[in-house]
Amino acid sequence: MSAIGFVGIGLMGSRMAGRLLEAGHRLVVHNRTREKAEPLLALGARWADSSADAALRAGVMWTMLSTPDIVEAAATGVAGFLTAMRPGTLWIDSSTVDPLCSRRMAAAAAERGVRFLDAPVSGSTGAAETGELLFLVGGGGADVEAARPLFEVLGRGVIHAGPHGQGAALKLVFNQILGTALLGTAEAVVLGEALGFDRKGLFAALESCAVLPTGLRDRMKSSINDGTHEPGFPLRWMEKDLRLAIAAAADAGATLPMTDAARSVYGLARGHGWGDKAQTAVSEFLAGRRPSPGTAGPEGE
Repeated sequence: MSAIGFVGIGLMGSRMAGRLLEAGHRLVVHNRTREKAEPLLALGARWADSSADAALRAGVMWTMLSTPDIVEAAATGVAGFLTAMRPGTLWIDSSTVDPLCSRRMAAAAAERGVRFLDAPVSGSTGAAETGELLFLVGGGGADVEAARPLFEVLGRGVIHAGPHGQGAALKLVFNQILGTALLGTAEAVVLGEALGFDRKGLFAALESCAVLPTGLRDRMKSSINDGTHEPGFPLRWMEKDLRLAIAAAADAGATLPMTDAARSVYGLARGHGWGDKAQTAVSEFLAGRRPSPGTAGPEGE
């Protein structure tokens, strides 16, 4: 069994790589900061000094990176890993990027004879730990089937959304719904508090609200009631994803005024120190609260 090269050992990537190791796969890992890979190395993963080094030692490359420019730099920049991948090998990109980025990466991979899938995920760190991710995949059907055993280690299902770029596109649709609905719910919490309800009482009442999806209500209730907003999905990435959705819509001739307004609010919340907390922390920003000193982490991986 050939090794899997895994690049991007952040909140999601570390958990995905850990499950692959637990399933018996050999892993070669690289991250900008080696410290984040140490728990995986202790479990038997091998360290690569660069993404290209990982590609030389792997039959499958898997990336889980933060932004389109970082994906492109890792793959096609100076010492990018595509130059080290052998023809016929497979690159799976689970980063949340825009569809045009995925199509550019598919074309760059094809020039090297490398197969490519854009395969972002629906689900946060908890789902990554328990193998409950949903993969939204763009690419050829044969490549999707070849990767399915790996997806099944990590997830509860696979949606083959269409050709290259459509996995990335569907992820932006998913996160547009999440980002705008979550912000609306956060505003409802602020409204309820302003009208005299305490949070516990308010959420007890919301248990009976048929309009509010159960998953979103439970996510908000858990994070808001304990006040921690631990970053299963940091707020700054929600701002980034809404920005990507707006740009992709513009490229397709559509306008998203509500999404644009939501992106602005998340941006303001990030600017006030909530960027590294969960996206539910937008409710704290709307309520005029500031994060406790020392709670804001670094903006990078």
